[in-house]
Amino acid sequence: MSGGGTGSHGRLRRLLGVVTVAAMVGATAVGCGSDDGGTSGDGTVTLEFAQWWAPELPAGSFDKLMTDFTAQNPTIKVKLLSGPYASTKQQLVSGAASRTLPDVVGLDGAWVSDFAKQGAITDLTALMAEAKYDSNQLASQIQVKGKTYMIPVVNFVYPMFVNNDLLAKAGVTTPPTTRTQFLDAATKVSALGGNVKGWALPLDTAVPNGIQNDVMSWLWASGGSMLTQDGKPDLTGPGVKSTVEFVKSLNDAGVIAPGSLTMKEQDKVEKFTTGQVGMVIDSLAHINLIKKNNPKLKFTVTPIPAEDSYTGKRGIPYASWGIGVADSSKHKAEAFKLVQFLMSQQTNAQLSTLANGFPGNKTAEPDFSTSDPLFKTAFEIYQAGQPANEFVGLPKAEDLMRSFDEQLQLALTGKQSVDEALSKSQQAWEPLI
Repeated sequence: MSGGGTGSHGRLRRLLGVVTVAAMVGATAVGCGSDDGGTSGDGTVTLEFAQWWAPELPAGSFDKLMTDFTAQNPTIKVKLLSGPYASTKQQLVSGAASRTLPDVVGLDGAWVSDFAKQGAITDLTALMAEAKYDSNQLASQIQVKGKTYMIPVVNFVYPMFVNNDLLAKAGVTTPPTTRTQFLDAATKVSALGGNVKGWALPLDTAVPNGIQNDVMSWLWASGGSMLTQDGKPDLTGPGVKSTVEFVKSLNDAGVIAPGSLTMKEQDKVEKFTTGQVGMVIDSLAHINLIKKNNPKLKFTVTPIPAEDSYTGKRGIPYASWGIGVADSSKHKAEAFKLVQFLMSQQTNAQLSTLANGFPGNKTAEPDFSTSDPLFKTAFEIYQAGQPANEFVGLPKAEDLMRSFDEQLQLALTGKQSVDEALSKSQQAWEPLI
């Protein structure tokens, strides 16, 4: 993955494919392994696998993949601990701190640096060597100090989702491609009245990934960077400043759905699904969910609008369903067999197709023939653009988002200027990066 600015390119390209997911949400119970380490009397091993993926996929499809795995590995059973993203994250963060993670864990790139430093997730480079696994087939690996701790299984882009009917009703004939056009379209949609607004912005500080997906994405779309060439914070620079001023202009124009300060990702998706907002930046993983919950909704996906004068490649926020193995697992070899299965050409192509995502195995190809046409549209956006997410691999990525979020909220509510917000954010970030 390449980043938004020149200095971050090399580092982010090495981190290809991750991006802190914001895709997903909900609640799950994530427990630690059983006292006997998950081995039964007949020698069968049970792996606990915590992730937010199953709820995002067609019902029962992920369970079927686990059944296929057990058929190939009769001595290994898998117990899925499934729940939406937000609660899975909370459970894994506390499990990492207490060294009680399940054997196999779904990971977001934003957590990897911290989990690795805590010793909660194990070095996959060593497991790959022990299994004589050829890592050249992997599109990307997320490393800390030269060791791999996460493998991206499926990658997602976050384009702009546009409600065709609302825009048409508001007299907007084509989806906006520039910031000026976006403000204009959002203003016209908001003028329809009732509970309809142009855009939704989730800024809940408990899960602050809105900073990455819904705020900084405007910066990356125009080829900008929140970091200097040597990787230090550059929050007071012109790129971040114009981005925040743009978001504030949307807020001042009254085109953002109410409740932003406490809105979570799932609330944004729900507002779009129920026709309450004209446009949102969202994960492809939600296409199936939106269509299932509102089959009549006519929507499309487009690149995120860029600054009016920008002519380069559009940066696209990017997220991964990553996978890792708990350092405390008593069954690391078996856990890695599950990783290998999910990364195999056939399974990875199948999973990517089910998820409307792009494969983590370089040789796997998603099947466009039966998938939603929007997936092919998004793939074209992805090919024409440049995946960008500068939070991936940064230490304390969630804390960086949260401190920025807190200052942004004060600017949006008129309690401080944009310059003050950016200056305070810069001061908060400097000791961490």
